[in-house]
Amino acid sequence: MAVAELKPDGNSDTAILQTEEKSLLRESFDRFFRNKMAVVSTIFIIIMTSFAFLVAFVDIVQDPIQQTLTDNNALPELLVTGPLSFIMPDNIENYAQISDKYTWGADDLGRDLWARAVHGARISLSVAIVASTVSLIIGTVYGCISGYFGGVVDSVMMRIIDFIYGFPFLIVVILLQAFFKAQARQGGGEGFWGLMTQVNATMGGLFFMFIAIGLVGWIGMARIARGQVLSYKKKEFVEAARALGASDSRIMFRHLLPNILGPLIVAETLAVPGYISLEAFLSFIGLGVDPPTPSWGIMISEAVQSVRSYPNQILLPAIFLSLTTLAFNFMGDGVRDAFDPRMKQ
Repeated sequence: MAVAELKPDGNSDTAILQTEEKSLLRESFDRFFRNKMAVVSTIFIIIMTSFAFLVAFVDIVQDPIQQTLTDNNALPELLVTGPLSFIMPDNIENYAQISDKYTWGADDLGRDLWARAVHGARISLSVAIVASTVSLIIGTVYGCISGYFGGVVDSVMMRIIDFIYGFPFLIVVILLQAFFKAQARQGGGEGFWGLMTQVNATMGGLFFMFIAIGLVGWIGMARIARGQVLSYKKKEFVEAARALGASDSRIMFRHLLPNILGPLIVAETLAVPGYISLEAFLSFIGLGVDPPTPSWGIMISEAVQSVRSYPNQILLPAIFLSLTTLAFNFMGDGVRDAFDPRMKQ
């Protein structure tokens, strides 16, 4: 894109026309940075991600699983009498334990709510990153192969996806998680399955969640990738590569993939909030990470029982969850608008 700029000449009244060539990538970034909500959301995600993973190496907050039973349901003075007192019951001073030892209070087992919420961010962000990456890789490869070869190969591969689509995504993930949880409670056995169970236990239940979401989360991406390949595989640059003797794998992954990767990344970015909400839901119903691993869904599930007496216990993870999903939604919209050629004007 040429940007014209008129500048007066020092020796005459004529104007010099100067042009500055902008690459498509630079134009896309310029459109993205003009979207204020997308930029703010991206900054928020970067800060939260850095802080959430920094606590694993630096002792910034307390241990999220350390229990101090004498501090159960403790509340800081700020929540009881300060500007945030409107969220608390009117008679809370009659039964609550006031303690400024905790920033946002403690749960019914005396665990720091703020520390658990911060560590819970790692769980949600890990699920979002791993699930979207697995979905992008598997779906892209599957869709490229299906769309490129076409014919019988395409028909068979698409019928497999149609069959998987016949089962509700959420129900399949719940059933897989229920199966994995049952096997883990039995000890896992020996061999490969025993190794998987040990890895899952080390990761606090995250490994089986990655598998459950990854097994069915790629089918939508595969359809998008197939459609993109079908629209590009008859282009001149593909025919030229084929005429020069390029192999099918080279054409798919060296020529077609760079041209279709942009829309796929945009689509996967918009799917990230769904993965975060899915992890929170699974943890809420007891099919997510294993306690006492902190998770926003587990925190909300544990706080439901005392929501009228101690609303702070459910409010904090709900705020984290809402802000994170909104931030990824705004960032995804910004990425889509920035890399959509129709948004140039």
